[in-house]
Order: sequence, then C-alpha cells, then structure tokens
Amino acid sequence: MEPTLFYLKTCDTCKRLKAMLPSSVKRQEQDIKSEPITPQQLDFLKEKAGSYEALFSRKANLYKERGLAHETLQEADYRQLILEHYTFLKRPVLYLDDTLLIGSDPSVKKKWLERFPHD
Repeated sequence: MEPTLFYLKTCDTCKRLKAMLPSSVKRQEQDIKSEPITPQQLDFLKEKAGSYEALFSRKANLYKERGLAHETLQEADYRQLILEHYTFLKRPVLYLDDTLLIGSDPSVKKKWLERFPHD
C-alpha cells in the first residue's frame, strides 16, 4: 500500500493532524466518507495494526446508539462494522514508512509531534 492518510474532512482533529504533515511527505489522502475504505485496505491495515479492534472507534455515535457497548464483539464484527459505516474507523489513520499512526489519543498525538515537529 502506498503511504496513505485516512481521515474525515469534517473532523477538526483530523484537520489539525493533517496540517502537521509536511508537504514533502508524499502520501495519498482518502476522505473515508466520500471514498469508503475498501476491504483490501482494511485487511492491510489490520495486518499492520494487529487487529481490527485496534482500528475501531468506540467514540462513534452509532456505537452508543446501537448499544454495541453491551455486546461482545469479535474481530469479524469489528471488520464488518468498519466496512459498514465510516464512523467506526478510528481516525485519522496514517500509513507511512511501514508504520501506522491510529487515532488521536494523547499518546498518538505525541507520536505525530515527534515525527512531524510543528511550530
């Protein structure tokens, strides 16, 4: 897979982290709402992340609305949900130099800052 940033163009956090990427970093950009992630892309990311669960967002409104917190989800469930609706993909996801940066929690933001220092 080519270096790729999977993001949601309406997400403020995605916008901030995307802005930190220097223009010299060659990558494709994929707005997951207008261009949904493909099964092949998701399977590739799972291999790099170690699980579909690592790519799954529990912050999604649909997660709460569907009562998924009260269910025992398996890897196949995480995969199906991510493919079903873009909101279940933790974002942003940056694949670059055989490395993944997934989501926006503080430890990931720290990795972005270390990788792409920003004034």
